[in-house]
Amino acid sequence: MPAPSADPRAFLRALYAAAVSRALPADVIGAHLPPPPEPARGRTLVLGAGKAGGAMAAAVDALWPADAPLSGLVVTRYDHVPPAYRAQPGRIEVVEARHPVPDEAGRRAAQRIVELTRGLTADDLVLCLISGGGSALLAMPADGLAFEDKQAINRALLNSGAAIDEMNTVRKHLSAIKGGRLAGLCAPARVVTLLISDVPGDDPSVIASGPTVPDASTCADALRILARYGIAVPDAARAGLESGAFETPKPGDACFAGHELRMIATPQASLEAAAALARSAGLAAHILSDEIEGESREVGKVHAALARAVARRGEPFERPCVILSGGETTVTVKAKGGRGGRASEFLLGCTIALQGQDGVWALSADTDGIDGIEDNAGALAGPDTLARAAALGLKPADFLDRNDAYSFFQALGDLLVPGPTFTNVNDFRALLVL
Repeated sequence: MPAPSADPRAFLRALYAAAVSRALPADVIGAHLPPPPEPARGRTLVLGAGKAGGAMAAAVDALWPADAPLSGLVVTRYDHVPPAYRAQPGRIEVVEARHPVPDEAGRRAAQRIVELTRGLTADDLVLCLISGGGSALLAMPADGLAFEDKQAINRALLNSGAAIDEMNTVRKHLSAIKGGRLAGLCAPARVVTLLISDVPGDDPSVIASGPTVPDASTCADALRILARYGIAVPDAARAGLESGAFETPKPGDACFAGHELRMIATPQASLEAAAALARSAGLAAHILSDEIEGESREVGKVHAALARAVARRGEPFERPCVILSGGETTVTVKAKGGRGGRASEFLLGCTIALQGQDGVWALSADTDGIDGIEDNAGALAGPDTLARAAALGLKPADFLDRNDAYSFFQALGDLLVPGPTFTNVNDFRALLVL
């Protein structure tokens, strides 16, 4: 690992790699696998959805006893199947679909998962592999709701600036499989859900809209969120929500009896892995929180103010140090044609607010390797970023106004492009102050 002062950008990339590594399914899933059912009586069915789904399926397949029955279907994002499992598929079928706006492949995958639950018995085990992104990938509209309407509502939510728990409250109430409904479909089989968290607070009911866990939110909550963000819905959706016909299974429902949840990777654990690496290099490391939410550019400004205070006054932390945070910020899209996700927009807001501060470098990236729908995970910035931009005639505020952070950092050669990481514990942010 490079010394922080010798190559700050390489050091920040090493911290990002440590955070991602801590959440890789192959390294963490083994300790959480239940024993197989008795071969003469029951079978094991694997079902799942999420950006980490392909890697989770590959890990389960590799660790599951060769003589124990194993089959199933997992849906993940396009290009998110680990190359080795794509080249040599195993006992669990992995299919791909679109994220963040669902497509027909996601709808078909959800329908097939429902069909696979038929005929399950009390002797069977259902192993559910759930990770972030599953809300879009497990796309099966509630009865009476057209798939095209579900797509439109999903797109509007993504552009609205709504927080992830708000978006998923709406999504689960307009779904025939999420919000605990998959648990009901699996009855009377035993269900063990393995989760990789990508949400602030690690709430299982929010991760991928909680297909196998109880949902305490209500149809009324979904209606309030839609009204808050001015999102129009078709008559069928409104009728289902207003009548309560789209209500989800609640805590205490019999369909969850005997079910188990096991959290195998979290944002906090990944932040702690990055902090440990920084400390091994002789730096103090401070984790602000793994639950930071808010408008990306505004959260970026707050991080910049903190880093400037450390650099200029040694408060509230002494330098040299690393400041780490995670969570899920949001972007309210106000312009068409801009490129970039929430990690890149955070960094652009942060860079502008840093004002070229000496001794401060920053990295912001999504741990799944993809920021929104682009090919980058995020980007890096340093004390020279604004000066280099000015030399190229780039005006960072204009790019921010256009929601076009990708193009700004691309022009500077500062994008972080690791490709899909095959896991997902959400945002990773690191500010190095020397």
